[in-house]
Amino acid sequence: MYVTLRDRPGSDEPAAAGSTVKRVSSTVVLLGVVSLLTDVSSESVNSVLPLYLTAVVGLSPVAYGFLDGMYQGVSAFVRLAGGYAADRGGHPKWVAVVGYGASAVSRIAMLPAHGFAAITGVVTADRLGKGLRTAPRDSLIAASSDPKMLGRAFGVHRMLDTVGAAIGPLVAFALLAAVPGSYDSIFVVSFAFAAIGVVVLLLFVPNMRTTVSAARVGFRMVMREVGGRRLRGPLIAATVLGLMTVGDGFLYLSLQERDDFAAKYFPLLYVGTNIAYLTLAIPLGRLADRVGRSKVLLAGHVVLIGCYVLAALPAGGLGLTLVTLAMLGVFYAATDGVLPALISKLVAADVRGSGIAAAQTVQAVARFVSSVVFGLLWSIQGPTTSLVLFTALLAAAVPLAAWLLRGIDRSPAVEVAA
Repeated sequence: MYVTLRDRPGSDEPAAAGSTVKRVSSTVVLLGVVSLLTDVSSESVNSVLPLYLTAVVGLSPVAYGFLDGMYQGVSAFVRLAGGYAADRGGHPKWVAVVGYGASAVSRIAMLPAHGFAAITGVVTADRLGKGLRTAPRDSLIAASSDPKMLGRAFGVHRMLDTVGAAIGPLVAFALLAAVPGSYDSIFVVSFAFAAIGVVVLLLFVPNMRTTVSAARVGFRMVMREVGGRRLRGPLIAATVLGLMTVGDGFLYLSLQERDDFAAKYFPLLYVGTNIAYLTLAIPLGRLADRVGRSKVLLAGHVVLIGCYVLAALPAGGLGLTLVTLAMLGVFYAATDGVLPALISKLVAADVRGSGIAAAQTVQAVARFVSSVVFGLLWSIQGPTTSLVLFTALLAAAVPLAAWLLRGIDRSPAVEVAA
C-alpha cells in the first residue's frame, strides 16, 4: 500500500492522463506526522498511566474513574471554542499550535506532580490542549481533501497517528525494562517527542485559510448550523453511543486482573490495539466512502460489543487477550476518523471546524460520564459484572443510533453557508 500526494490540496481536478492518481494531500500527511510524534509522546505516558496511578500513586477505582473521565471529557469544554476560533479566524493552524503546545508542556509537568490534585491538573492541561487542536486539525484535513474521499484522507491521518500510538507504549516498555520504575524518564522522553511535533507543525504545515469569509462566521451562524436538523441525529447518536463506551484504561485493567500476560506486559496492551487500528484505518476509511460512513461507524460499535463480551469472560489466556485488543483496534479504525468525515459534509465549509467540534464535544462529555459511572460500578460489583451491564446497554444503543442516522449517507454535501 502507498499514499500519493495531491499537488494542490483540495483540488478536485482529475490527474493528467498517464500520471499517477493523486489521492491524499501533502497537508494531510504532514498533519499525520505531527500526530504521529504527538502520539508517541501521549501514548508512552497513557500506556503506563492506569498502572502508575493505581499501583504507584495508590488511587482507588473511584478516583481513577474520575481521573479517566476527566481525561476523556475535559477537552469537551474547549472543543467548540477551538472549532469556533479556527472558523472565525480562518487560519486553524495557529489554534492547533496552541493546543499541541499545551499538551507538550503538560508532559514535562508530570515530573513534579505526585498527588491526586496535581496529577488531575496536569491531565486537565493535556486534555485542554487536545480539545483546542482536534477540530482545527480535522478542519485542515477536510479543507485540503477531495470531499468524495474524506474517509480515505482521515484514514491516512489516523493511520499515521496510530503508528505513533503503537510506538509510544514500546518506548515506555523499553524504558521500564531498562530501569524498572523509571516513570520520570518516560515523562522526559514524552516531552521531547511532543516538542518535535510542535516544531514540524510550525515549520512545515501550510497556514491554509479554510473559510470563504471569516468575517461571516458569527456566533449565531455557528449555533444555527450546529443546532440544525442535519446535525441533530448524528449528535444524539454520538452521545448515546459514547455513554455506553468503557474507557480503554478500565478495559486494560480488567484484562490485567484476569490474565498473567496482561499483568506482566501491561504497556504492550496498547500496542496490540494500535496495530489493528493502524492496519485498518485506511481500508475502513475507503470502505466508508464507498458503502456509507454511518454504516461503518455502526459496524465498529457492533465489534466493540464483541470486544466487551470477550473481556468479561471469567477465563482468558494469551489468544483471547490478543483477539480482544484487536477488536478494540477495529472499533477505533471504524469510528475515530469516520465520525469527522461523516460530519464534514453535513455543515457548511465556513463552519466545518465548529461542526466537527460539536460531534467530538458530545462524544467526549458522554465518555466522561461513562468513565465515572463505570468506576463507581467497578467499586460496587467488580469489573466483570460492570462490563456485562455496559455490553447490554451498548447492544441496545446501536439500533437506536442506526435509527437516528437513517438516510444520512444519502444527504447531499453542504458547500456554502446560508
